[in-house]
Amino acid sequence: MDAFIFICLILLAIVLVMTKEYVDSRKFLERRLQEIYVGYGTPPGRTYGAEELAHISMYYEKHKTTDQIDDITWNDLYMDAVYQRMNTCLSAAGDEYLYYRLRTPAATVDELEKTERRITLFMEREEKRRGLQRIFFQLGRTGRHSIYEYLDHLDLLGERKSDRYFFWDGLILLSIGCMFLSLPVGLVCLFGVLCHNLIDYFKEYRQIEPYVTSFAYVRRLLKGGEELGKAEIGGIDEELAAVREACKSLRGFMKSSYLVSGAKQGSGNPLEVLFDYLRMLFYMDLIRFNKALHDLQNHMGEVDRLITVMGELECAVAVGSFRKSLGQGWCVPGLYEDEGKRLSLCVKGLYHPLLREAVANDLNAKRGVLLTGSNASGKSTFLRAVAVNALLSQTVHTCAAASYEAPFYRIYSSMSLRDDLAGGDSYYMVEIKSIKRILDRVEQAEERPVLCFVDEVLRGTNTVERIAASTQIMRKLAAGHTLCFAATHDVELTKLLEREYDNYHFEERIEENDIYFPYQLMEGPASTRNAIALLRMLKYDEGITAAAETMAERFLRDGSWNRE
Repeated sequence: MDAFIFICLILLAIVLVMTKEYVDSRKFLERRLQEIYVGYGTPPGRTYGAEELAHISMYYEKHKTTDQIDDITWNDLYMDAVYQRMNTCLSAAGDEYLYYRLRTPAATVDELEKTERRITLFMEREEKRRGLQRIFFQLGRTGRHSIYEYLDHLDLLGERKSDRYFFWDGLILLSIGCMFLSLPVGLVCLFGVLCHNLIDYFKEYRQIEPYVTSFAYVRRLLKGGEELGKAEIGGIDEELAAVREACKSLRGFMKSSYLVSGAKQGSGNPLEVLFDYLRMLFYMDLIRFNKALHDLQNHMGEVDRLITVMGELECAVAVGSFRKSLGQGWCVPGLYEDEGKRLSLCVKGLYHPLLREAVANDLNAKRGVLLTGSNASGKSTFLRAVAVNALLSQTVHTCAAASYEAPFYRIYSSMSLRDDLAGGDSYYMVEIKSIKRILDRVEQAEERPVLCFVDEVLRGTNTVERIAASTQIMRKLAAGHTLCFAATHDVELTKLLEREYDNYHFEERIEENDIYFPYQLMEGPASTRNAIALLRMLKYDEGITAAAETMAERFLRDGSWNRE
């Protein structure tokens, strides 16, 4: 009797501990969700490692098209930083789809209208948005790797059979049967079989463990999809129908994968922990894994569709939060299809979304724009501000400006270049290859115009050839169905290209031995210089600065250099 009471107390203690863990996990979930709800509309505080950013691009890598933003342009515009500033997604599906969306500009008004419909819906209907955020938070992420990295390697496992596992399961039952004939023999046999099964289980499980992670995520994806499919959200009926259809096709996998990943989902159900040893001893995980593997391999398209739709919806929530977080305002861009071959880009109050208290600028460009100005005056930042907002307009239908009007463009840049040491290319070779890819695209610009950005054309070569070659390249860009924005320190280009480009500039103000940059776009070419003034402000020897200033003034007056 005392033994029975003791066992009951032990079981009661276990139940109480597990119940407390369950309650604590639910409290943590609700507390975390409240933080997420309150944080909507504020900049994200998440940090990223280089490895994590590499995995975030996997959905994009699996869905590449010819019209997406290339690596040079993406890196020139620091789009990884823009992505991080925007990304408030809670799941791997959202993370990866948002990255893909930012690299995939739309080409039609209809496509962006669908995007806008989703964004507006979740911005205006808080209760529906919160319901989605709960689903996405419970869906979560996959860990160090993308779901696509796991799914891509499923074929490497080949066709897995479970006959050997059933054989050892039979030996367990046989050993138990022997115990009725001879308890010592039966116990020895049972102990030996159980030891073998445990050791063999862990050996086999190591081989499939990465795929179990993918199974667990697909299961969470399906559970989230099933929950979403039950929701009644007007305005996204097409998306909800696609979710229901995908979940229906994957029901077989859901059933066969339960024992593979059911206990690894963080559901908080305490009873599932009790089945762990039974799963290991009877190879339950491995047997069901083989069945689930077969079911999943036959429905990879449905998995991809489910990830896409879930990613689209969470991307819309993230974009709405991004809009609300832009303290200087935002607008829905006015984009039109360029049927009349009308090149233009008209913006008011445009600023770079990564800058705090940025200076906003207006511009109405109907042909190419040539920017001049002194060092650090804002030329490169302005180019990036225009380029980033053009890209955001055509991807997430959002612009950091008071207004934005332009046709749909193919967007290219050649800005933040460097020597390619691994490839053996000098800076100049990297630069001319970068510009050549834009020229090649200009030749095909009849279908859709090109919007390109070039910072310091051909800076990697000597002055005479740079000016001559730059002039011809810029004229070629202006002659095509292309709107080109370029920055240069070569004031000669302002005259040589005045028939093809409008001149604008940024300038500095030097007051009381200090320099001030207003970052305000002004019409016409630059008329000031500050390179020597900056040397003087940094306390360079007066002999250097005075002599340099004299040489510069003499050259501007006489057109030739003099050693004296």
